[in-house]
Amino acid sequence: MKYIMLIYANQSEMPQYTPEQSRAAIQNWMSFQNELQASGVLVENNSLNPVTDATTVRVRGGKRLIADGPFAETREQLGGYFVLDCANLDEAIDWAAKMPGAKYGTIEIRPIMTYSQDWQSSQDWQSTQG
Repeated sequence: MKYIMLIYANQSEMPQYTPEQSRAAIQNWMSFQNELQASGVLVENNSLNPVTDATTVRVRGGKRLIADGPFAETREQLGGYFVLDCANLDEAIDWAAKMPGAKYGTIEIRPIMTYSQDWQSSQDWQSTQG
């Protein structure tokens, strides 16, 4: 089962590192990523640019509404993600607890839906697209 681990943190509450501490923090993340790769569960991962670089798009009444920043008003911002292929949710939780970002932020775990071609083209799927 594939799970996405969404890494949320409040940028104003992020640790303020000295250059030496920053190098150590990066090394912690690299060690975590190496552990994931060695275990064979890592599918992909990426960091995101700061929330100040985000653009939100909505369509209302056939018109595009574009705004700077995130749509949701929240104290924590999405900063990156990992996609893991784990045996079950318990394994995914174990990996999330090891993630360095769990010490100052929140790790949201969500199963990734898989669709068969038959289901995607079926009447059932089309009827849900309202």
